[in-house]
Amino acid sequence: MPSIAFYTLGCKLNFSETSTIGRQAREQGFEVVDFKDAADIYVINTCSVTENADKKCKRTVKEAKKANPDSSVVVIGCYAQLKPQEIIDIDGVDMVLGAAEKFNLMQHLEKIKEERNVVLNRNIKETREFVPGYSFGDRTRSFLKVQDGCDYFCTFCTIPLARGKSRSNTVEATIKVAQEVAQTAVKEVVLTGVNIGDFGVDTDESFYDLIVELDKVEGVDRFRISSIEPNLLENRIIDFVAQSERFVPHFHVPLQSGSDELLKKMRRKYLRDLYSDRVARIKQIMPHACIGVDVIVGFPGETDEHFEETYNFIRDMDVSYLHVFPYSARANTTARKMDDQVPQQVKNERAQRLRILSNKKKMAFYTEHLGTVRTALMEAENKDGFMYGFTENYVKVRLPFDAQKINEQIQVELKSIADDGTVVAEEVYAMDSNPTKTANTLTDLG
Repeated sequence: MPSIAFYTLGCKLNFSETSTIGRQAREQGFEVVDFKDAADIYVINTCSVTENADKKCKRTVKEAKKANPDSSVVVIGCYAQLKPQEIIDIDGVDMVLGAAEKFNLMQHLEKIKEERNVVLNRNIKETREFVPGYSFGDRTRSFLKVQDGCDYFCTFCTIPLARGKSRSNTVEATIKVAQEVAQTAVKEVVLTGVNIGDFGVDTDESFYDLIVELDKVEGVDRFRISSIEPNLLENRIIDFVAQSERFVPHFHVPLQSGSDELLKKMRRKYLRDLYSDRVARIKQIMPHACIGVDVIVGFPGETDEHFEETYNFIRDMDVSYLHVFPYSARANTTARKMDDQVPQQVKNERAQRLRILSNKKKMAFYTEHLGTVRTALMEAENKDGFMYGFTENYVKVRLPFDAQKINEQIQVELKSIADDGTVVAEEVYAMDSNPTKTANTLTDLG
């Protein structure tokens, strides 16, 4: 039996697609092994959001050839779509598959037997098919792909060039995939895509239509929305999550900048007032909700005043944590050609200030919930005698390790913050049924 190993770089969407291709490989008679093991074929699913992701791809190719010098290496994903010739020139790479071709990996592998340096990469404008998928391996949660591509063309982003136009399946077809996931041991499904709020753009349906139907799927205890643009986070979506039996009170909403001037230069679809309105509405009807924020520092033309505007805007909002990205110039983007590029040292300093702010925000959010009862979905890792899990509103908790609690929803009281930044929890009682809605409305015990 031939063996194949996969390595995934980048986002949740990539993990979903890698897992889907891995299932195809098993169906074709391959043994899927760990990437560190000796495999006949290594498949690297790449990201190209930042320069570091490109460098990581090159390092990963070397790791594969070190594990088995006689192996074949295939590179797929966003980097493969954007720079196929650059990748095929990397020593050790045998095949490069673009955005559409990666889902036909099993058929293309036959070509490696006959020749090397194979590049299959059609123009991204020709990529219109939506290929559904979901991750499976971590039995606690699955990343369900509901959308692909993006029509926005923000000035800093290569994703439309790497993944093509926004597209999705119908609600009915997506529900069928979700029902397939529901037949596994998975308790939580994370909805993922490039721009998931754009779901239904080509089917006259909407993301709201999708979540209403997903909420009816039996066998999944929790649905979590991975990331949604503020201009697409409609009030009816927020209101629906607030009363849902299965959708949890956790939103990740990209901001990128707190300066209207820079938001316009980035070609974003909103200004800061709309963003703050979305946050305010979430907190008004779900005070316990967790809100994550993406922010870019060092975008071309970002002055000290712009950065302070962003810093103060985030500081004064009731958000829970940040994902901070120093701006990275990407080929074929408008921002790369802009004047006033920010020095790397300045970007690093600004990023560090925001990461410190993020830690303060998270600790304040965790502290606010001490003394309350929440429901944690526990994971399998045993770290120094402790196991960890996330509450419905994304507080990371720890309990003494107990194998019987793995992949179980445990009702816990949040007691104190541990040295590692997680919350020490104490079990109240185990939940036998879906507890999300009850937990959403629990009040302080004290």
